[in-house]
Amino acid sequence: MNVDEAARVPVVIVGAGPVGVTAALLLARRGVRSVVLERHQDIYPLPRAVAADDEIHRILQAAGVGEEFTAIARPAKGLRLLDARHRVMAEFRRTEHGHHGYPQTSMFDQPELERVLRDALARRPECELRGGVEVTGVGPDSTGPVRVTYRDDTGEHALWADAVLGCDGAGSLTREAIGGAWEDLHFEERWTVIDAETTGPVRCWEGVDQVCDPKRPGTFMRVNGTRYRWEFRLRDGQETVRELIAPWLPPSYDGDFEVVRETQYTFRARVADRWRSGRVFLLGDAAHLTPPFIGQGLCSGLRDAYNLTWKLARVLQQGGDERLLETYESERRPHARHVVRLAVAMGWAMTGGQDGASAIRRRVLAAACRIPGATELAGRDLSPPLTAGPLVRRGVRRSLVGTHCPQPWVGVGRRTRLDDVLGDSFAVLTATEPGPSLTALAHALGVHAVPVTELGDDGTLAAWLRSGRVDAVLLRPDRVVMDVVPAGGRDFTSTAAWATLLHTTRSPVPSERPAPKSLLRSTTR
Repeated sequence: MNVDEAARVPVVIVGAGPVGVTAALLLARRGVRSVVLERHQDIYPLPRAVAADDEIHRILQAAGVGEEFTAIARPAKGLRLLDARHRVMAEFRRTEHGHHGYPQTSMFDQPELERVLRDALARRPECELRGGVEVTGVGPDSTGPVRVTYRDDTGEHALWADAVLGCDGAGSLTREAIGGAWEDLHFEERWTVIDAETTGPVRCWEGVDQVCDPKRPGTFMRVNGTRYRWEFRLRDGQETVRELIAPWLPPSYDGDFEVVRETQYTFRARVADRWRSGRVFLLGDAAHLTPPFIGQGLCSGLRDAYNLTWKLARVLQQGGDERLLETYESERRPHARHVVRLAVAMGWAMTGGQDGASAIRRRVLAAACRIPGATELAGRDLSPPLTAGPLVRRGVRRSLVGTHCPQPWVGVGRRTRLDDVLGDSFAVLTATEPGPSLTALAHALGVHAVPVTELGDDGTLAAWLRSGRVDAVLLRPDRVVMDVVPAGGRDFTSTAAWATLLHTTRSPVPSERPAPKSLLRSTTR
């Protein structure tokens, strides 16, 4: 080993997929340097993930690529459930302006997203990407920096990191290094996935179709432009691509049709039994695997990155207590497990299953879809509130705690998104002019206490505060409501419980997105 090449870096990220690169960008915006190690020299050129929700679009905004993602994404209308004869059983509509300020569902091509992320990474001096390397070891991590060894064309090398993020997929070496094992949630099916390009008259709507046929369950969608995706559960016997997609094309069509990719996957439902050992963390597919039926695989990984990076930056740079890092797994693991179980339940309901109860499930599903309001309820955000913990002060009259603050357009002409005004750190939003105690707390956190009436939105924020019957909310950097002042209250009742974790008396690193004075005149007097 070339000992003279060993180096100390704040963070090493293993894996340069969307989760790893997004984590690097989020850390960079808080001034934290990282080295990203990736076995491939360039991005993987074939499509994989194709859908993201509005919460993920907001995370990409926080990473600095929100507008670039908008340019390559296409809003989708939602999900339709079809019977074996392709008749519509139910329709779950998604809007173009969700709670987070973006379309509730967006279709995209993963290689295009990865190129956007890689280009942004190249512009950040805090980030270094080393491609064409094989990580060979991670550890020890109990005391002091973590040693990461890797091999490239010139030999063996080592890095010493204050923290390591394992974003290295289902076969994660990092998970093995921390002694993690899979919890099996009992779903495993073989499916074939077909990505194709055609200008032919494909029968589709601008959303996702799920064929609820127990003999041949399938999923179909237009990704963007002339790119389409079909997914079918495998069964005995060989079928050609043309035979599989025949219901979507005219029988006589013999025009252009290029198969970009045809591959087989085993859809599994698993969650790692541990996500952390010391300063080594698991993110994305290294921590959880989900069937694709609600389009949350990549989404869950990006939520991991958003949840962890602000806490890690707080500990590495701003004096945050080490216990702050314990909240990553305690918040994200139950949340991810819930989403995986939801995907399994939706998969069994939509595909019908292969057992004797499949017909009963289909009848129950069809009946449920006829209940007034049921499809609207099912179309709401798939991300549940975070459970109670040190950074989520749940309790009486705290219905907003653990949920995300909405993101309306604000400012003159309403041409600025809320998060771009609030910056990258904590924020206090108030229904009225803040009193001395809230102003002092905001000062300790290095942020403004902002009356929502000064933001110039369309009334969304005031209505949201009224819905929770609160006078003020404390927003974490990931825009989760951490605590509230109930209507008629005087202060955040649990301030002392979380202030010691954050070390609020320390001066935070300045945000890259300071609040424009034109929008905060009354708060800077």
